[in-house]
Amino acid sequence: MRYPTRPIEGQRPGTSGLRKKTRVFMAPGYLENFVQATFDAIGGVAGKVLVLGGDGRYFSREAAETILKMAAANGAARVILGQGAWLSTPAASHLIRISGADGGIILSASHNPGGPDEDFGVKYNSANGGPAPEAVTEAIFAATQRLTEYRKADVPDIDLDLLGEQHVAGMTVEIVNPVAAYADLMETLFDFGALRRLFATGFRARIDSMNAITGPYAVEIFERRLGAAKGTVVHAKPLPDFGGMHPDPNPTWAHILMAEMLGPNAPDFGAASDGDGDRNMVLGRGIYVSPSDSLAVLAENLQLAPAYANGPKGVARSMPTSTAVDRVAKALGIACFETPTGWKFFGNLLDASKVTLCGEESFGTGSDHVREKDGLWAVLMWLTILAKTGKSVAEVMADHWARFGRTYYSRHDYEALPIAMAEAMMADLRAKLADLPGHAAAGLRISAADEFSYTDPVDGTVSGGQGLRLFFDGDARAVLRLSGTGTEGATLRLYLERYVSGPQGLAEDTQSMLAPVSAAVEALVGVCRLSGRKGPDVVT
Repeated sequence: MRYPTRPIEGQRPGTSGLRKKTRVFMAPGYLENFVQATFDAIGGVAGKVLVLGGDGRYFSREAAETILKMAAANGAARVILGQGAWLSTPAASHLIRISGADGGIILSASHNPGGPDEDFGVKYNSANGGPAPEAVTEAIFAATQRLTEYRKADVPDIDLDLLGEQHVAGMTVEIVNPVAAYADLMETLFDFGALRRLFATGFRARIDSMNAITGPYAVEIFERRLGAAKGTVVHAKPLPDFGGMHPDPNPTWAHILMAEMLGPNAPDFGAASDGDGDRNMVLGRGIYVSPSDSLAVLAENLQLAPAYANGPKGVARSMPTSTAVDRVAKALGIACFETPTGWKFFGNLLDASKVTLCGEESFGTGSDHVREKDGLWAVLMWLTILAKTGKSVAEVMADHWARFGRTYYSRHDYEALPIAMAEAMMADLRAKLADLPGHAAAGLRISAADEFSYTDPVDGTVSGGQGLRLFFDGDARAVLRLSGTGTEGATLRLYLERYVSGPQGLAEDTQSMLAPVSAAVEALVGVCRLSGRKGPDVVT
């Protein structure tokens, strides 16, 4: 059936789809408008095959039923659905790729909280399994602005939990186990025999799935296939509201795991995942590994996994991510690409075989096995390093810093700022950039300042306005960006970095080492002074 509608304001996709409060998506016609605009923007779905699933957050099942009816009404031939409307984001990417699907829809707001009063999201992934590029997301937004109708079959709901084939208005719905294909893929990439032997020695791990989608995946892989002790995976049951947890794997929100890993009788290894399974946090007994350091360590040791025996062909990092991986790439004699924030910017590099490993400071790491970041993949890579070297996490980090020096790094998030205030801060700094080099701020001399722009080396696409950068004497840097992943107000992200070559100064407190850089930014921008905040809301 065709239903008349009109454009709804505010449906521009961000760096990873459209995210809004759940009740916004639940409003009559809101989800339908965005999905129809997505279908229209990709040239329709008549005769096409789509993958559908998500992280199981509140409203996912209802949204899946709606999308199935819309896909049928728009002429889709088949939808491959994760059982219960479940699919982690990396598993969805893999399923799109192995099934030859034309694309997929992922229902998730990633690391944002879930529930009726929290967040929901819808993201379209292309046939390569990766997030839609900017040209497609802009086409989706344009379609939302001219929409006059949406199409939706007037048929009963189907049983989302029944494996096998069902039909919706003539369209085939294939409901599959959401875990099996992904777990099988991991077994082809890593030496599961070596990992089983590691756990057989009494090696203890704590994998915190934060009541989000990776729970069933982690139980299958770590406890069933690798023989880790039962209970190694905690908060393993995905819940619509994540059990009240904020499923963001960082020291602030994964504080239970942090306390355990930094406390007495800590396990040998700890890790946490986010809502949709594409992010990871890694810890060892008594040590937290920053995402930027984790990326660098994985680049240094990638060849230890069978699938990457020749090491990385190249690496890529988002611009705000620290330069630690750059030094590894230089030592390996491989290319290192600096891209804007957003995993979609890695897609062309991966498809062109220019890189094997990619990473973001926002706890995202992945390889060319899929076209998304992949939290459990990163955990398995870390366990591979520990199994093959016989070292602890702390020893791996100490050896890495001794070889490459240490990049002290932290991200400070100022959340839910008034949008006008945050934009004014950025505009004021932007206007001053050209005049800043040569001047000092809070005692630090500014050597360079600019606004990052990226030219894709594969297709020549230019992406401007990607963040303001301040470079200081002494190998220090600060980056400021407004985030595109929140659902209310504005989040100002401040990234601080300072490099120490060693051998002295490699074991200092991170925030103390970065305090001069933070003070320089405050002197230039006045985030705390203008907002009235005493400091950032989240420090990672």
